[in-house]
Amino acid sequence: MKKYTCPMHPQVLKNEPGKCPLCGMALVPFGKTSGHNHNHHEHGEHLHSAHQHDKHEGHHTHDFLKRFWISLIITVPILALSHMIQNWLGYSLEFTGDKYVLLALGTLIYLYGGMPFLKGMVGEIRAKAIGMMTLVAIAISVAYFYSTAVVFGLQGMDFFWELATLIVIMLLGHWLEMRSQMAASKALQTLVALLPNEVTVERDGEAFKIKLEELTNNDIVIIKPGEKIPADGDVIEGLSYVNESMLTGESVPVKKETKSKVIAGAINGDGSLKIRATGVGKDSYLNKVINLVQDAQAAKSNTQNLADKVAKWLTFIAIGVGVATFGYWYNTSGDLAFALERMVTVMVTACPHALGVAIPLVVAISTTLSATNGLLIRNRTAFEVTRSLTTVIFDKTGTLTEGSHEVQRVIVLDSFSEDEIIQYAAAVQQNSEHHIAKGMIKLLKGKGLQLWKSDDFQYMQGIGVKGKVNGKEIVAAGPNYFTENNLDKPATPSEIDQDTETINYVFIEGKVVGIITLADKIREGSQEAINGLKAMGIKSFLLTGDNEKIAASVSNKLGMDGFLANVLPHNKQEKIQEYQSKGEIVAMTGDGVNDAPALARADVGIAVGSGTDVAAETADIILVNSDPRDVVKLIDFGKRTYRKMIQNLIWAVGYNIVAIPLAAGVLYPNFVLSPAMGAVLMSVSTIVVAFNATLLKLNKK
Repeated sequence: MKKYTCPMHPQVLKNEPGKCPLCGMALVPFGKTSGHNHNHHEHGEHLHSAHQHDKHEGHHTHDFLKRFWISLIITVPILALSHMIQNWLGYSLEFTGDKYVLLALGTLIYLYGGMPFLKGMVGEIRAKAIGMMTLVAIAISVAYFYSTAVVFGLQGMDFFWELATLIVIMLLGHWLEMRSQMAASKALQTLVALLPNEVTVERDGEAFKIKLEELTNNDIVIIKPGEKIPADGDVIEGLSYVNESMLTGESVPVKKETKSKVIAGAINGDGSLKIRATGVGKDSYLNKVINLVQDAQAAKSNTQNLADKVAKWLTFIAIGVGVATFGYWYNTSGDLAFALERMVTVMVTACPHALGVAIPLVVAISTTLSATNGLLIRNRTAFEVTRSLTTVIFDKTGTLTEGSHEVQRVIVLDSFSEDEIIQYAAAVQQNSEHHIAKGMIKLLKGKGLQLWKSDDFQYMQGIGVKGKVNGKEIVAAGPNYFTENNLDKPATPSEIDQDTETINYVFIEGKVVGIITLADKIREGSQEAINGLKAMGIKSFLLTGDNEKIAASVSNKLGMDGFLANVLPHNKQEKIQEYQSKGEIVAMTGDGVNDAPALARADVGIAVGSGTDVAAETADIILVNSDPRDVVKLIDFGKRTYRKMIQNLIWAVGYNIVAIPLAAGVLYPNFVLSPAMGAVLMSVSTIVVAFNATLLKLNKK
């Protein structure tokens, strides 16, 4: 779906054309460029448009900078002709009609330099979202129209020099804000830049170069040492070590050989690889990362909504205080010029620029930083909840354990041979993607046995599989099958270690003919993850469909707070609800398939996955590396991100609490805050907030 963005506020993304709710400017197609006619292949269009977006943003940022420089040049003669400046510096520059020259220059800077703010005010009013642009527009309009009235005979001193300096400083501040927002998205744009412009493909036995846009799925791609990988794919030939650090945060190059998966944007090492492209353009993992980050940046978090509310009320307060200040000083002193100056200063100083950038910058930086470290945030609100988690529930297989079940023993209970039991079990399991199925197929191939054909395959969620093999009804299932069908379970042979082995029963025509056991091992990093959660005071529980002995074995080895065994997938969400009903704030960590209902029910759903399987639709956050230690990293990062948001809010609001009374003249006559100084302080506040947001990068682990 095509998206539209605002040239001035790139964080605004809409699915249809219209006007920006922040400034009223017309939205343009996301990634539109001028002066270039790109012929993008459909599946590569989004990646390239995202890459061009940087240039588009730069053009409008440059436009703001140009307005700043032109306004600054106009400001010089305005300052030279201002009587107040002349009095301060002790010189005189007067000639016939000088006030009309001043008016002309003031009108030019008001219309040219002030236009973005005037348009922004109209946009805010139309969108019923009064904010900082309205404040700026009111401040410069009050100064301009009052000064114009002075030129045509009103008693008082003109404010053209303050109008000019205010616009110049506001333009500079807005340019800095836009540049900071762009800088915060650089990591995301660098991901797109990782793709090569040309690709070497092999077609009909001949190798030749094509443009990236021409690459299609199932193309055979030759990747030479040091080249960038252009698309997701499967290695069909070669051996190399690939650098995926920009995509997954994995600092050590990853070994890639036949049957390994590679990711678009990764950099090949010393070896040559031949891959079959499976994810080109919009189908690639890289494009999914870009979409996830864009959606997360576009979605407003709770803290961001709070900032918007504060900014809105600050605007009303500033206008109210500004009007009250004018009324007070005019009634007490009778000096219209001074009263107006105080009102203008209040409105300039109170401009919530710092507040406007306080949260969006932290959001942009945290989202891109997490994406390049293997943490994909799909739901910003859920990400904020991570700082308050009290309980983390882990699925066992594939999350805390390797999930690479290997057959330990095959026990014959009937007249069939061991090989026949293996063949029947593997045949009915061949259509399943479960770890048990993979273990059985691996054993079958290892023994060199024939894989029989299977019909009428049926997956029984959390129980097992069934189908027809050689005309017989075959069931391969765990202990839950007996419970679901009210059957008596046979005695477990003594040689089976029920603490570590998963038991799978093989039925032929309703009769148990054999038992196949498989064992899994604890994943590297699981112990560190549980220890890290303990150090944070967060409880951890194991949730699995396995029996109690296996669950207890894993839970005890890792030192977890408890376990829930024999839980079917559709019951997992009920277990999550039970913890939530006790007041616990719960995160569920699983593979995003069988655990989908639980992931959706939890306060924070965390899916583990890698490569092209990363985008689990029900999860709030995705751990690219499937490393349980990333759960701890995620929670820590969530806490630090929230701290940055709160620090920025405190600074932005605290600055106004101090500055607005000074602007209103509470220390007069000992201290008077001029409009120009108010604008300087406002800009400094914005820069401080932006700098504080960027410090989030320095703390990454």
